[in-house]
Amino acid sequence: MVENRPWLNVLTHLVLVVGVIIIAFPVYLAVIASTHGPGAFLSNVVPLLPGPYLLDNYGQMLSQGMSTSGAPPLTLMLANSLVMAIIIAVAKIAISIISAYAIVYFRFPLRTLAFWIIFITLMLPVEVRIIPTFKVVSDLGLLNSYAGLTIPLIASATATFLFRQFFLTVPDELMEAARVDGAGPMKFFRDILLPLSRTNMAALFVILFIYGWMQYLWPLLVTTDPKFYTVVMGIKRMAAVADADPQWNLVMAAVVLAMLPPVLIVIFMQRLFVKGLVETEK
Repeated sequence: MVENRPWLNVLTHLVLVVGVIIIAFPVYLAVIASTHGPGAFLSNVVPLLPGPYLLDNYGQMLSQGMSTSGAPPLTLMLANSLVMAIIIAVAKIAISIISAYAIVYFRFPLRTLAFWIIFITLMLPVEVRIIPTFKVVSDLGLLNSYAGLTIPLIASATATFLFRQFFLTVPDELMEAARVDGAGPMKFFRDILLPLSRTNMAALFVILFIYGWMQYLWPLLVTTDPKFYTVVMGIKRMAAVADADPQWNLVMAAVVLAMLPPVLIVIFMQRLFVKGLVETEK
């Protein structure tokens, strides 16, 4: 039911405007702070208007980084985060869709038990199993490597569950028709299920990319070589320098640059992202 009352429209827009201001104001402060020099923060008051050091701050962070934090230039950390996020998102989708395909379309002993074992792992996030996982990664010699950063995070029970639910909505007649036409299991998976799952994969890619990009604890444990620092852990090091005040103008420049890749992913994949979520709910 849609009510067309003027006062209700005004109230709705007022709530929306207040919500946008509350959400966007910290981002605005970060952008403004990144345009000032270090002297602007000596009074512990964040300026509310732009300063003249925008290009200097961003150029320094991208090319040199913050020397006092022991972190490499932000370009390297952004590249590490990008590689880590893409590997995690793509691998999670690949493993999950194959697992769901096996669970739904193949009849093998203990099939239901296998699904529930996968489902129960939802209750065991990385933080719970982080010590044994770190021991395994260390014994395999994967510390300070992209394999160590990504492999422990590439299995996803949530994605497997979502693909399973979607495959259950695919009519059995479609599989029977493909079988009559001579399509084997791999051809049915490649030519029919994968195209049908395109929007679901796009929606999951956005969610999993942001998940991989925002990882902090695991990269902090498995990397001691600055060549493999990610941007999130790099920002933490910049904000927690010892025996000195943080250079907030440079820290905020790093924060703004770190926000850009996830924001661009959401903007460019917005249509597929929304469509994929709606189809998943069906």
